[in-house]
Amino acid sequence: MNDEIVLYDYWRSSASYRLRIALNLKGLPFRRVPVDLTKGEHSAAPHLERNVQGFVPVLEIDGRMMSQSLATIEYLEETRPEFPLLPSISADRQKVRALAHIVAMDIHPVCNPSVAFFAAGWRPDETEARREWMQHFIARGFDAMERQVTEGAPYCFDGTPGIADICLVPQIYNARRWGLDMAAYPKLSKIEENCLAIPAFAKAAPDEMAEAIL
Repeated sequence: MNDEIVLYDYWRSSASYRLRIALNLKGLPFRRVPVDLTKGEHSAAPHLERNVQGFVPVLEIDGRMMSQSLATIEYLEETRPEFPLLPSISADRQKVRALAHIVAMDIHPVCNPSVAFFAAGWRPDETEARREWMQHFIARGFDAMERQVTEGAPYCFDGTPGIADICLVPQIYNARRWGLDMAAYPKLSKIEENCLAIPAFAKAAPDEMAEAIL
């Protein structure tokens, strides 16, 4: 079996960003194969053979092609226990997963461009309408997360970053892209600052990936 880990991703995809962070935190070297969404490479036959949905990221690991970022991160957690991304207590794991799901299951699906374009019937020139949509749904999720994280906590839960932080940081990147005022979320902003001070997060950032392509 080939031991090489290969990540098929797009530099600005938040789901891809999550998986890059997780791999870095667990100290797992991987080779990136960019899939350019703007050129439709995700819908071409080679990528559809990796993932019939045509989504990114796809992780090639242990002789398998794995899709869906959170499911893949959970697989890494089960098979590579170094640097745990979930707490040891069941109730705490539920809390961390709930925070992660606010991003991955509440914010992300409705802010996916393909979903938003279909739901709102936008034309390509309706930039302001897109901005209002994104800000509205991101803010709804962030309002809930801001209330749930502990005051003064360095990360979403406890003293080490985990799955909730892995989901939060890419979503804040997207929030800033769409002009959301993060001043309303001081706790989340501090968590982002703490996370980005960790090389595993910083090296996974979209701007780092874009520079690597250039």
